[in-house]
Amino acid sequence: MEVKGAALASIPEFVRNKFGKEGFYKWLHTLSADARDVYRYPIKLNEWYPLKSIMSEPTRRICELFYDGSIRGAWEAGRFSAEFTLHSIYKIFVRLGSVESLIKRASVILPTYYKPSAIKVTESSENQGILHIDQFPELDEIIENRIAGWIECAVEISGQKDVLVKTGKSLIKGDPYTEFLISWKPA
Repeated sequence: MEVKGAALASIPEFVRNKFGKEGFYKWLHTLSADARDVYRYPIKLNEWYPLKSIMSEPTRRICELFYDGSIRGAWEAGRFSAEFTLHSIYKIFVRLGSVESLIKRASVILPTYYKPSAIKVTESSENQGILHIDQFPELDEIIENRIAGWIECAVEISGQKDVLVKTGKSLIKGDPYTEFLISWKPA
């Protein structure tokens, strides 16, 4: 399983932005040698990297170091990633329409970041949507929460308020797919 550099680029920025230069170096020194080598230099946005060692484990370290082990750190890192990428690298995804169209493009967005992966929209209406990830071989709680945080912020960026993202079924728990239940109120 691989993750695109564009998804990774937000991680060191998140740590620097939220925990400062000292927090960044503290985090960097807890990483494996391979991950440290990736995060020490600017990340190549179009390259693909191993998901577990270069995204999951470094994000887990964020949770351990700065969130008392809470998975909330992965959610917050996902939110920051949406801000980082949707206001710069992939702003076309939100510029072209409504929240409904953003959700309908989920099947294009997820594989842009993770391979192999597949997501489908099972419901999309004026104030809610349901997404199913049915292919993601190395999904874990860190990545699942990161994606949920990303979805939450992406829907907010598209102009909605009171956004709520819940995980229903989960591949991690042995279900046939991970389900994200999304609701919002129009701004």
